[in-house]
Amino acid sequence: MAPQIAQRINDIGGSVFSRLAGRIAGLRHPVAPLHVGDTYLRPPAGCALHELDPEDGPPLNRYLAPQGAVELRAALAARAGAPSLPPIDPDRVVVTPGATGALSAIAAATLEPGDEVIVLAPYWPLIVGLIRAQGGRPVEVPVLGLEAALVERVAAAVGPRTVAIYLNSPNNPSGAILSAETLAGIAEVARRHGLWIWADEVYAELSYVGPPPRVAAAAPELTISVGSFSKAYGMAGHRCGWAVLPEAPGLRDALWKTSTHQSYGAPTAAQVAGLRALERGGAWLDAARIAYADAGRAAAVRLGVPSPAAGTFLFLDVGEALRPDLSEDDALHDFLVRCLDAGLLLAPGRSCGADYGRYVRLCFTSAPPAVVAAAVDRLAGLMGRG
Repeated sequence: MAPQIAQRINDIGGSVFSRLAGRIAGLRHPVAPLHVGDTYLRPPAGCALHELDPEDGPPLNRYLAPQGAVELRAALAARAGAPSLPPIDPDRVVVTPGATGALSAIAAATLEPGDEVIVLAPYWPLIVGLIRAQGGRPVEVPVLGLEAALVERVAAAVGPRTVAIYLNSPNNPSGAILSAETLAGIAEVARRHGLWIWADEVYAELSYVGPPPRVAAAAPELTISVGSFSKAYGMAGHRCGWAVLPEAPGLRDALWKTSTHQSYGAPTAAQVAGLRALERGGAWLDAARIAYADAGRAAAVRLGVPSPAAGTFLFLDVGEALRPDLSEDDALHDFLVRCLDAGLLLAPGRSCGADYGRYVRLCFTSAPPAVVAAAVDRLAGLMGRG
């Protein structure tokens, strides 16, 4: 028999732009890249990799401890414990190559083949692939517009193989923030059934309505919280994130094992830059938050939708602009092609959940405000909101 690819890997979807790849490659006009969660801003002063002084701190070409630099873990622990949670032991912090590395290590440490993870949708597009890569099965529970009944729907989705609940609040792609009441209800479901809570909090620093509620406040013994420097400090290319672990027997050692064997550790230079950002980047973050909020509000007003409460995306129902004679998938593809021809690239909503085939995701921070505003204006025209 010829060598074969593992079926669980074949079950992972390819690029969300697979159907558009040929057309994207053949474009001869500029395109506004509103499909990816990135920023037009440079990181805080002194925090870009080329600005690091190899004489100021650990040698940048050397390994650090696989679980992360001691100073960075201590700073992250202090940040994670304030203001609403008790102090965090730095040994409960694992530094990883981005939040993606953290969630991948969490999946590897907590899933057996066939285990299920309840995934609140819409979701960060890579999470279902990370679950499937470990032989797990994502069980989607739609959230958008349904928060009033969310706790009951999560409880109904629990089965004999459920081991965890994944939630992303503030949410990528919708910008929504789950209420403290809803998080407490989800925490009670997790406690009743003995489930982990994977709390993706990458956008917590980019809330425009005040500090978001945290599920760890309701279930500290079950919650694994994940963060990243990518969004809050404009460091997506640095690849540095972290997980904060509950005081659960064996979990810290398990995360250290899986993270070490998957990637050994986050890049040394990225950890040095991350520590600098925590120490020096407060004013930068405050200014970025204002600029992002303004960009999101302007895009929302132009498109006639509510302004996002947090994050860097709008999640738009474009059903009114889809051709009724096509299937939902073909109709959205046709719409995305029209967007490309108009000079803007958007992400298809189905990459964020099976129920969102009429939606697109738009990042309003991935290009300078003038570029985003012009692209949004073209999108409004395509949506008939001239």
